[in-house]
Amino acid sequence: MSDPAETPPETTAAEQTNAAQDGAAPATEHTPEARIAALEAEVTQFRDRWLRAEAEMQNLRSRTQREVTDARQYAIQKFAGDVVEAAQNLRRGLDALPVKAEGEPELLTKLREGFEGVERSFLGILERHGIARTEAQGQPFDPELHQAMAEQPAPQGVAPGTVLQAWTPAWTLNGRLLKPAMVVVAAGGSRTA
Repeated sequence: MSDPAETPPETTAAEQTNAAQDGAAPATEHTPEARIAALEAEVTQFRDRWLRAEAEMQNLRSRTQREVTDARQYAIQKFAGDVVEAAQNLRRGLDALPVKAEGEPELLTKLREGFEGVERSFLGILERHGIARTEAQGQPFDPELHQAMAEQPAPQGVAPGTVLQAWTPAWTLNGRLLKPAMVVVAAGGSRTA
């Protein structure tokens, strides 16, 4: 109750009237104008308190709505992180298959095509639920999405700060980072010992 607007008036008009009826000496004159002024001051004080309470309730509603929305969008964040790990393992498995070659066994071709189909379907399901994969290679280094694991001298024609190699992609859930991309970045400028 440190707000002066929240403290009750020292004496209300009704208290002054009661004091006058009790025969006690009033602190101020009991003219109709003084009584009206006291009542108007009391109304102003109550209106101010009411407006403050309404503003506080509106802020509470807005904050609660924002928290509920965040909870809906990001409640699956831990689960999504685990699912993303499975998607990365699937990609590692596909990368471990031998490169497609002319005359390879039909079984290997069918396996590769089947796993690629599973990966496409899996990534489509993830995207429908707000989980997105962002490739980092060739992009400028972004500390919001990338984690630099190493730095190498910039090759000819590559700007310093560019991602040279991405070991993993960046994953986001409704725009919020789930897993940063593990990247190798082109070093900027010449280094001196």
